[in-house]
Order: sequence, then C-alpha cells, then structure tokens
Amino acid sequence: MVEGKNNKTLFSRFEKANIESAAPLAVRMRPRKLEEFVGQEHFLGHGKLLRRMLEADRLSSLIFYGPPGVGKTSLAVVISNYTNAEFHYLSAPATSVNDIRKVIAAAKDRLAVNKGRTVLFIDEIHRFSRTQQDVLLDDVESGVLILIGATTENPFFAINSPLLSRSTVFRFEPLSEADIMQLLKTAISDSERGLGKYNIEAEEKALKYLAVSSDGDVRRALTALEIGVLSQTSKNKKNKFDVAIAKDSIQQKTIVYNGTGDTHYDLASALQKSMRGSDPDATVYWLARMIAGGEDIRFIARRIAVCATEDVGNADPIATVLAAAAVQLSEFVGLPEAQLALAQAAIYVACAPKSNASADAIWQAVADVKTKPTIPVPKHLRDSHYPAAKKEGIGADYKYPHNFKNGFVVQEYLPAKLKKNYYTPKDAGYEKNINCYLQKLQRLIQNSKEKEGKK
Repeated sequence: MVEGKNNKTLFSRFEKANIESAAPLAVRMRPRKLEEFVGQEHFLGHGKLLRRMLEADRLSSLIFYGPPGVGKTSLAVVISNYTNAEFHYLSAPATSVNDIRKVIAAAKDRLAVNKGRTVLFIDEIHRFSRTQQDVLLDDVESGVLILIGATTENPFFAINSPLLSRSTVFRFEPLSEADIMQLLKTAISDSERGLGKYNIEAEEKALKYLAVSSDGDVRRALTALEIGVLSQTSKNKKNKFDVAIAKDSIQQKTIVYNGTGDTHYDLASALQKSMRGSDPDATVYWLARMIAGGEDIRFIARRIAVCATEDVGNADPIATVLAAAAVQLSEFVGLPEAQLALAQAAIYVACAPKSNASADAIWQAVADVKTKPTIPVPKHLRDSHYPAAKKEGIGADYKYPHNFKNGFVVQEYLPAKLKKNYYTPKDAGYEKNINCYLQKLQRLIQNSKEKEGKK
C-alpha cells in the first residue's frame, strides 16, 4: 500500500513536470519567490506594505487591480510559496457558488484541526456575480478565508463594497521597458525554464522593440520572444534574434484600452483637461490614444463638443460650430477620415481663448430653479397670441425693442426680487466684445433710471 502510494506520488510529479514543460514561456518564467518578482516596487519594494505583510506572515485579504500581463497572478503564486497557508486557485468565469462553498468547508476543517489558514485566489473576480461575491463575505470577515482577488476592472465599481471594505487594494502599474528587458534577458539565459538551451544571440535593439511594443505587458513580450525563437532556431548553432524577427513575432504594438473601464474614462478626462488647459500637443496625443484604442468616435466627438461649450463658450463661438461639425462629419465619413475632423476640432478648442462664463451662468440658474421658490412669468412677457390674452391685459405693456433707438429699451425681464447677475463675461476673446456691449446697455439703463428720478 505504501509502495503504491509512493509510486503514485512519483507519477504525479512526472505528470506535473510534463504539463509544466508544455506551458508557454510566460507561464514557465513566473517567479517562484519575491526576489525573482520584477516591478510593483511601490507596494512590494523593501519596507513596503505588502512585503512587510509577507515577511511577517500576516497576510490579510487582498485585491490585485491592474492591466493584463503585469504580474497579478504571478504574485499570487509567489504568495502561495511564501505563506504557511493552504492555497486554492479559482477562475471566476468557470466557478460556481458550489465551488466556493467547497473551499470554505475545507478551510473550516483545516482550522478545526489546527492545520492553519487557507488562501483563496480568485482570478478575474470582477466576473463574479453579486451573489457569488456575497457568499465570501462572512468567511472573509471572520478570517476563515484569506481572499486574493485579481481584476482588470476598477474594483471600486466591479466589486461589492462590503467585500472591498474587508480587503486591501493594491494597484498594479504597467511594467517599465527596463523591467521587461530584464525579464526577457532572464528568459533567454535560463536553461531550466526559459530558452537557454537554444543558444540565442539577441540584439539589444530587438529586445527593446519587444519591450516597447508590449506596452507594459510582459506576457505579450515573452510570448513574442518564444514565437521568434522557436520558429527559426536550432540547438546546434548560434541563433540570432534581431529586430526583423522581433517585428515579425509581435506583429503590431499593443494598445491597452478598455472601452467601458478605467482607460475609457481616464483618457476621456485627459483629453478634455488638455483642451481646457490649452495644450494642443497633449490634446492630439490623448485623442490618438482613444482612436487607436478603438473608442467610439461619437463619444470622442461629444467630449470635444462639451469642452467647446463649457470651457470656450462665448470667448470663441466658432469652437462650438467646429465641434458640432466634427460630430456630424465623424458620423458621415467614419474612420479613418473621421480622425481629421476630430483632430481639427479638438486642436481648435485647445487653442481657443477660454471662458466658462456661459456654463457657470446656467449652472447657477438651474441651482436657483431647483432650490428657490419659482415665480410666475410677468404679464408683459407672457404669450399674447390668442384672443383672450388682450382681454386679460397679457402682453399689453410689452415694449418691442426694435421700435426703439439702438434696438434696446429698458424694461423688466426678471422680477427685482429675483434679479441676479448669472452671466459675467470674462475678458477673453470675443467675450470682451460682449462685455463692452453689456456695459453700454448698463449705462443706458442707469441713464433711464436717472431720468425717471428727475420726473
């Protein structure tokens, strides 16, 4: 019985070795300990929070949040080797509530017989339904489970607030070019798990090309390296990995973009703030990021139109006209030509003089309408285009401005008790002219009051 058990163990190890050898390079090169992990120094460097937690073996529930290929799953594997707890892995898309309950039951059994705690790693935890997330709540809070969830979505939107409050969130950043270069060189030299047995002579420029093109995603860089090496190498001679092979292996640069997640909102924010800040170069760069990432051109056009009306306004009314034209043109011609109309409008908005006076005016007026008592329309301003209006005296006292000099006559349009300067033009662009005109009208009103006072 014992011999059979040992044979079975040896056979399992042999099977495991075969499976691991067939895994992609990016999987084989996953770090086994903290010293091998590259990147995320802001929370994993010496003296930083997560490293202190691991070194003290005082792990609490964690949420790993960041783009693909930056080490979320790899770090979870490292933690499984670092802690004394039992480690379980679940992939959210393939997991049922019953699977979660089985892990929880096993975790309780381990605690009951004093065998230690259990770490449950859930990949793509944002794919869990609210019900599945709620199943974890009590046992995470009571310490039966140490949860590690990995997600590419913003956890503050994708994960239940109660579960989030029981966890520490760590945001993973894209790996730097230097980090990816280091990992590529390690893979080339490693004979056990990497490509060391292929006697590769890699050009520095070729590795840099992969590092730049992968855009912070080391999985993509390692996959391209493996494709380039295995598609043309021999174990019996030096195998060159040059820029041409690198370009052929990765095909085109990765554009990290999530049309409904953080990149969508962050890039839209960067575009609008760059236009508002009068930086045409930043404006066109963020615009290019959105277009290259596959953002809906109608969404981009709307952002430009909003900025034209909110941040430029009457300082340059043509900005709104161009933005409206960009909305129509982008719908009419589509990509790739639509990028020309979008760029023209966005750059014009960025270079235009800025004033949010009209936007501020409507914000104040709407706030007053919502929070203060409303008043009826004065009789002389009401609609008088029906027979009964004259009998009631509606519109009788209205003065038609074009019947007076300068097309202006003093009369009350807003009752005195509600009178407020909502619109205050700024000394910018065309709004200077508006300001001069309004000041002229104010002088006419003042003169009229003085004349009335002398009577």
